[in-house]
Amino acid sequence: MPASDFSAQEYADRIAKTRAAMEKREIETLLITDPSNMAWLTGYDGWSFYVPQMVILPATGSPLWWGRTQDKAGAAQTTWLDPTNLLDWPEEHVQHPDHHPVDSLVTLLRERGWTSGLGVEMDNYYYSAASHHILQSAFGEAALSDATGLVNWQRAVKSDAEVEMMRKAGRLTAHMHEVLRGAYRAGMPKNQLVAEVQAAGIAGLPGLAGDYPAIVPIAPSGTEASASHITWNDRPLTPDEATYFEISGCYRRYHCPASRSLFLGDPPDDIRRAEEAVLRAIDDALNAARPGATCEEVATCVYESFARAGYVKGNRTGYPIGISYPPDWGERTMSLRPGDTTELQGNMTFHLMPGLWTSDWGLAITESFVVTPNGGVPLADIPRELVVKPA
Repeated sequence: MPASDFSAQEYADRIAKTRAAMEKREIETLLITDPSNMAWLTGYDGWSFYVPQMVILPATGSPLWWGRTQDKAGAAQTTWLDPTNLLDWPEEHVQHPDHHPVDSLVTLLRERGWTSGLGVEMDNYYYSAASHHILQSAFGEAALSDATGLVNWQRAVKSDAEVEMMRKAGRLTAHMHEVLRGAYRAGMPKNQLVAEVQAAGIAGLPGLAGDYPAIVPIAPSGTEASASHITWNDRPLTPDEATYFEISGCYRRYHCPASRSLFLGDPPDDIRRAEEAVLRAIDDALNAARPGATCEEVATCVYESFARAGYVKGNRTGYPIGISYPPDWGERTMSLRPGDTTELQGNMTFHLMPGLWTSDWGLAITESFVVTPNGGVPLADIPRELVVKPA
């Protein structure tokens, strides 16, 4: 995601919001390891998150990119940072049994006097126990505080430019679902179907190139679909089975996930009843998703629709989305579920997930939307109804 995708003022606003949150938490220097947060603040993009890397945000002055020497050229190409603010750790420390890259980070922080008031993203996929142990040993437990989610929450309300990115991702998602509907047929090995759908998302559309999504296609069939996160296999698509596909186009690291369900043959009454409940839940939830409503109030629309149809949903029914890297396209802040009283604001973006899972089958029809004064507006134009094909 080149930094040129957004204006210098937008990046300045993002940093200002983050620093205001740091000040409230008495964090003087923020060590950011989540690649989504790194990209949001600086534009940095690269498949380098398998080794230690950070954006370091002090209370004043420019942010710093810190990472592997091999990735420094990528930072120069994708961030807006001055080359003097791109710092690297020794290449010979890559996965070395006796030397850890964070040892060099300790030296860097000491040289700049950043030895207290350090915020770290402790509950994050990319911040290891070893990294934390080294920092804690160097500066003491009191010098570190948990800043998990601090930057994520600043990302919650999207700029108009970000919403446009997500609409473009939504066009790719719609294209992928169109390919899915056309190719889906009895006897087709599912891995071949997934290959066609993924290829469509990456090849994109004229003037709209796709990127790799943060989550691979979720595509269970029949009793497999009673589990919500099974990917795919080489088993042929079988008559009298429902399959749901959760997929997302990705544009400049922005996502727009959407699930649709398909059936070979004549859907039984229970699946049709579930479809009706899901479609009603989507309409009700989107109507409720206005500024000032709470996450809980939007979620209640889903649970009540299911209850009227005789179903009980035991999991959350949505989460915020935006810029992301593997292994997740969610923002890991609020959730559409009972008890979450976070108030929605205009230009927040969510993946509404009114899926149903029974012991025998699963059905998922989902929608990504942006919060507006008129309710939630879908970010992709995809037919919602169950796709039925002859067996």
